[in-house]
Amino acid sequence: MAYRYAGGWARRIAADNAMPVEAPLHFPNPKLWPDKGLFAAWLGHSTVLIKADGFTMITDPVLGEKAGIDFYLFTVGIKRMVASPVTASDLPPIDLILSSHAHMDHLDTASLRSLENKRTQVAMASQTSDLIRPSRFGRVEELRWGAGMQAGPAKVKAFEVNHWGARMRSDTYRGYNGYTVEVNGRRILFAGDTALTDTFRGLKDRRGYDLAIMPIGAYNPWIRYHCNPEQAFSMGNDAGAEFLLPVHHQTFRLSNEPPFEPIERFLDAAVRSPERVGWTTIGQEFKLS
Repeated sequence: MAYRYAGGWARRIAADNAMPVEAPLHFPNPKLWPDKGLFAAWLGHSTVLIKADGFTMITDPVLGEKAGIDFYLFTVGIKRMVASPVTASDLPPIDLILSSHAHMDHLDTASLRSLENKRTQVAMASQTSDLIRPSRFGRVEELRWGAGMQAGPAKVKAFEVNHWGARMRSDTYRGYNGYTVEVNGRRILFAGDTALTDTFRGLKDRRGYDLAIMPIGAYNPWIRYHCNPEQAFSMGNDAGAEFLLPVHHQTFRLSNEPPFEPIERFLDAAVRSPERVGWTTIGQEFKLS
């Protein structure tokens, strides 16, 4: 398991803290998005803001400078290479939060506190809601693979991915999900974190997905837990996605590959259809009328 590398992880955190955080190149303004159409913005790592016909979602929100152990006043953990292009106050009201699993770079309790609102519903993996304050949200639903929930106009369904869910060494009982979401016929796939798996083939039907949010980084040496860019592209195709939004790279130093290698390899994989890649850089937006 990855915990064998704890010493190296501590050294990585120390090195990260000595480095400055770069400003993003792009700054989306989601409050200007209209209520008709499908819009998305990459806020770094696995955090994507989505608006589908007026319904607003966010995936695995990590908005602060660090991801790690939350002490309320500060966080001890890995530091971003590139700052989030927005803060919580820049965001429009959030209707739905999709939380894939409990790893600290995905379930950031400080960011989730900043998004607490009674109008907001949360879909989470099984045995993870104890990490947040459910009473501060309108509804929190833990979903096992194959289970679903209705959140306003959104139909949410959890599916199996190839990963693991423990936040600390011993809590291996926690779940880990990918999600599909349908809003007024618009279909979105959020893969969460996953290594190579054939479960994406089972998601494909005659309608396909408008977009698939796919993780492409942290595969060296973690290929047993994180897919590489070529595998991410293949799995998005397996699901029948029209557009692919690559995430989980350029934000945190989680592995040994160079920061821009994942997106370069992903673009190489998509060389015959580069128009299908929705973005390459933190802060960029995707729009589909």
